[in-house]
Amino acid sequence: MIEKLLIRHIGSVNRNSINEAPVISVRQVKAARAMLAWSQGDLAKASGVSEPTIARLESVDGPLGGRADTVSKIVAALEAAGVLFIEQNGNGPGVRLRGRA
Repeated sequence: MIEKLLIRHIGSVNRNSINEAPVISVRQVKAARAMLAWSQGDLAKASGVSEPTIARLESVDGPLGGRADTVSKIVAALEAAGVLFIEQNGNGPGVRLRGRA
């Protein structure tokens, strides 16, 4: 019953679509690091992804490549530091910092 409701609500569901990593661009990651004043080493420490891997992923423009779990770790570290990823909304994707309370 729940599966039928989910399928009706979000379209088709398969086990690959449930665990997909968010589509984040390399430019968004670089912009997020700049806003936080983080080096690639800082992101490596916060995410648990090696610095050479981050450098390799950032060396090519376009969507952030790599394995889904690697992308998820990078995104999670940046979000935990207060970064909000803005999806394509007609003006292009972007990033901003969460407001401080």
